[in-house]
Amino acid sequence: MMDLTGFDLNLLRVFVAIAKERSVTRAGEQIAMSQPAVSAALNRLRYVLDDQLFVRRGNDMVPTPRAELLIGPVQDALERLQAALQVKRAFDPAAAQRIYTILGADFFSMLLMPALSARLATLAPGIRLRLLDSTRSDNDRMLLEDAADVVLEGPLDLPDWVSRQTLFKSEFTVIARQDHPRLRAEGIEPGDVIPLDLFCELPHALRTVEGGMTGFTDAALERVGRSRRVMLVLPHFHAVLTAVSRGELIAMIPRRFAEAFAPAVDVGLYRSPVDMPAPEIQMYWHSRHDRDPAHQWLRSQIVDSLNAMPG
Repeated sequence: MMDLTGFDLNLLRVFVAIAKERSVTRAGEQIAMSQPAVSAALNRLRYVLDDQLFVRRGNDMVPTPRAELLIGPVQDALERLQAALQVKRAFDPAAAQRIYTILGADFFSMLLMPALSARLATLAPGIRLRLLDSTRSDNDRMLLEDAADVVLEGPLDLPDWVSRQTLFKSEFTVIARQDHPRLRAEGIEPGDVIPLDLFCELPHALRTVEGGMTGFTDAALERVGRSRRVMLVLPHFHAVLTAVSRGELIAMIPRRFAEAFAPAVDVGLYRSPVDMPAPEIQMYWHSRHDRDPAHQWLRSQIVDSLNAMPG
């Protein structure tokens, strides 16, 4: 058993910050330490644990296998220690100085984040926001290591230690450019249903972060024995919208996103010929933050900002 006599617990704060940020510099910003001080603390911890802990790969500090095993238990231990020692007090957003990290699609970067940022600029001028693209295979690790405070996504299969709250149901709509030659030739106007045969025949664009060639629409078509031609896969809804506006592709994207941005690029909204269940968009976070006033406040601000959005 390791002798903890004289062990500096601040070294563990540095360890968790580097694990979260994958950078000595960013870790220092997170815990208000200089880059040399963080490097010195890391070297001390390496000596104590007799392991490199993090090795440089490009611009990132990648954890060693030993560090990977330590990240979760150390983070949990620090959270429990802080909860035990700290007298619980109300969170004062006006005085808070911290960074919140959110994972989500460009739906949120374009519709939620400007409103949330403006809201926090008044309520909490010391709080900084950071939204990263969600990568579904990595969400649980990001939450476990506190590399993200919340994930905003559709239904995800995550461990039991992940808490969740339903935010809204995301209805989808078909988009195509206003002067789409095939739709115009068939006399189909924005707001009309695109006939199923034509819907399946036209080339489609699809937004996915994983690079797959199928999505919710393909599952709906499969239920009626049909399929479509996905010709372009992109990681962002806005990229899909742009591609649709410049060619003969059609696509299914969230209605709220389409209503906000399609008119500016001369793209119309059409109705789908197949029933599309609206997926529930959820907010996910680590359950250790369930009762954390600062985390509760962030979640409430996200909910209030979303509720204030049109549609």
